[in-house]
Amino acid sequence: MSTILVCDDDAAIRTVVAQALRRAGYAVVTADSLTRLDQLLATSTPDVLISDVVLPDGDGIERMREVTSRFPDLPIIILSARNTLTTAVRAADVGAYEYLPKPFDLDILVRAVAGALARGGGVTEAEAPADDTALPLIGRSSAMQDVYRVIARVVSNDLTVLVSGESGTGKELVARAIHDLGQRRAAPFVAINMAAIPRDLIEAELFGHERGAFTGAATRTAGRFEQAGGGTLFLDEIGDMPIEAQTRLLRVLQTGEFTTVGGTRTIRADVRIVAATNRDLTAQVAAGLFREDLFYRLNVVPIALPALRERRQDVALLAQHFLGRAADQGLPRRRLAADTVAALEAYHWPGNVRELENLMRRLAALTRDEVIAVDVVEAMLGVPAGATVSAPDIEMAAAVHALIDRIARERPEAIDDGTLYDRVIGEVERPLIEAMLARHGQNQLRAARALGINRNTLKKRLDLLGIGTGRG
Repeated sequence: MSTILVCDDDAAIRTVVAQALRRAGYAVVTADSLTRLDQLLATSTPDVLISDVVLPDGDGIERMREVTSRFPDLPIIILSARNTLTTAVRAADVGAYEYLPKPFDLDILVRAVAGALARGGGVTEAEAPADDTALPLIGRSSAMQDVYRVIARVVSNDLTVLVSGESGTGKELVARAIHDLGQRRAAPFVAINMAAIPRDLIEAELFGHERGAFTGAATRTAGRFEQAGGGTLFLDEIGDMPIEAQTRLLRVLQTGEFTTVGGTRTIRADVRIVAATNRDLTAQVAAGLFREDLFYRLNVVPIALPALRERRQDVALLAQHFLGRAADQGLPRRRLAADTVAALEAYHWPGNVRELENLMRRLAALTRDEVIAVDVVEAMLGVPAGATVSAPDIEMAAAVHALIDRIARERPEAIDDGTLYDRVIGEVERPLIEAMLARHGQNQLRAARALGINRNTLKKRLDLLGIGTGRG
């Protein structure tokens, strides 16, 4: 029977974790401090070690560094209530098999233990910054914890990363974090927005050109691959790259070599590639707009960034951070009233984190009072003053936005072809009618009355939507 050692100063956590692991068939030993942990390790070696970070007699992660030097084959799982990118990267730095932010799902912890027993040690050699102020990413939601864990696992290698997410979610910040925390951090970070480059200049921008290669090429110019030599090349909005340029990029990723436009000398591409897109590349591939083989070359490690409306618990933290940054840059120092925070959390944020940052800067610059009132925020957001948004309203708004996002992914042309209203209403109409029929025992007359339409209209909608009922 495998033995799991659990070190946490919270007796309740020790108890529930031990119970869950014992139900899964493991023997469990517990410690409430690093001192007790050392005493247990002096007499026996567990098969897996689970440790908190903040313990009464020291830093759990730093002690794990010592533990891994003594027991290099011992898998370690780090638990922490300090749910930041720094913690995730520090856990990776000491070779932790897994990092789980508190509160965590016990089933996930049990699966992590099983995985640690099956596979052994984890990631290594990442250098964390001294504090979170040096980091570009902020958020303690479960969605962001998933992002942090992936970043922590890729900073110590050169695997190609594809970051996806809506505009304004922070895709370039993820790329910069991977670079700044990785082994290429001393070399350049070079970004290029594929959507902003004219089609006929993309290859020259990426690979450079020789003198006389085309009209206006008066001197040899290094491309972004050369400029980023030894560092990271960030290919933003890769989904907008013309299909003909994709072929050349694919060859560079396959061979690791390229030539300049008009040149003959082969140049080694010594860069790490991080790409990003706000498009659904699988849909682009299906539509023949993106090469399938290039997609697989880029999608080695996918990172999906959540929209801000999917991580509402981070809104207050982000807002305060942006207000603090504005103050550091010379704008008046401001803070948010409690009802202002609630209004910000209820808003649907179509522009995501970028929209929130811009709003905080405007508020810092334009408001006179130190405490920002809710009516000021509502006026800037275009929300009626004094309006309240209930949880069901928030959920409905999020559902409609998700529906529009799905339509955009599946049929991009439908967003601008004049059919969007009918499509959205059609999607909403079916579950509405089905729900009312179910509520009224499939009686069409009563369902029609509840909906405020006549029975003939309901029957026509049933036929059009293909909804069958058991009775009239």
